Amino acid sequence: MYTIKEVAQMMDISEHTLRFWAKSGFFPFVKRNENNIRMFSDNDLEWVKIVKCLRSVGTENKLVKRYIDLCIVGDSTIPERYEIIQTTKAKAQEQMKELTQQLSLLDYKEK
Repeated sequence: MYTIKEVAQMMDISEHTLRFWAKSGFFPFVKRNENNIRMFSDNDLEWVKIVKCLRSVGTENKLVKRYIDLCIVGDSTIPERYEIIQTTKAKAQEQMKELTQQLSLLDYKEK
């Protein structure tokens, strides 16, 4: 089990962000210890990874929460979850294309 501080260090995310995400319901299975401190399991770390991925591409919190809720419901939601992943992937590819263009310009200016 890991504290917010430990997870923040492992995942390179601020503690503040993790707390916000937890309050937003992104980590539905995180438990609290006797001192009311959130404790993350290895399984919870997988949730942190997907949330970090979705948010880093710019997925809105509302859609991240929808994705989490769909995961909890189960296999009947796979088509909708797949659509969210496909949309996010397309957005990431577009961002990568833009970054590649910017890097090319910087390479040109560097010479």
